[in-house]
Amino acid sequence: MNQTNPTAQTGYALVNGLQIYFEIHGVANSPQPPLVLLHGGGDTIGTSFGHLLPVLARNRQIIAFEQQGYGHTADIADRSFSFEQSADDTAALLHYLHIEKADCFGFSNGGTIALQVAIRHPNIVRKLVLASALLRRDGAYPWLWEAIDNAKLENMPQELQEAYLKVAPHPENLQMFHDKAAQRVREFNDIPSDAIRGVNAPTLVIVGDADVIRPEHAVETFRLIQHAQLAVLPCTDHMKLTTRTEWLVPMIEGFLDE
Repeated sequence: MNQTNPTAQTGYALVNGLQIYFEIHGVANSPQPPLVLLHGGGDTIGTSFGHLLPVLARNRQIIAFEQQGYGHTADIADRSFSFEQSADDTAALLHYLHIEKADCFGFSNGGTIALQVAIRHPNIVRKLVLASALLRRDGAYPWLWEAIDNAKLENMPQELQEAYLKVAPHPENLQMFHDKAAQRVREFNDIPSDAIRGVNAPTLVIVGDADVIRPEHAVETFRLIQHAQLAVLPCTDHMKLTTRTEWLVPMIEGFLDE
């Protein structure tokens, strides 16, 4: 691990055949467990959490990492992306860092992964924050599935392409990265309701009122999880959600500190 500045450390963890890039920010001796950030599809740490991370790190330790093939983390060419595998990689990273229990905050695809961590590795999760998380295919609008079915690299947001090219160890793999990320969403299957009901971790469910995830789906998620709270952010689409620091930070900190 390399000390890069007084408030952040970076490193690579060899887990499940990957060299996973991670960052550790914030207060090392916080009485609360660390908060693990799980970025969205096509994203890096910065594109998902650039606004929130420095503010959340003022009062707690933050662990952020980039999933298989994302950002600084090199891909495994013959291993597809899956939400379940990413959940297992998350658990393996926490084991590598000697962290027995953590809070998990997942945005978009990262929210789906965070829930899978709670389902597959319940002993390591204390609390969950699920922002714009898809748990069932009917939770997204039909136009999203049409866009995913017809996804092309040239339609990938330029900001995400540039973020990948800036830090990827193999920037020439951008097309493969795009295709594998899109395929993971195309192949997404509903998470069984019984598995969601089995999550015991207190959960904060967040969605934007103009999100790609239907507000009704967030309500359904809130109803299924035993110990859940719900927040619908006004005037907020998918891309704006994690920029709403003035709403999200006190909401998330209050939830985690309860």
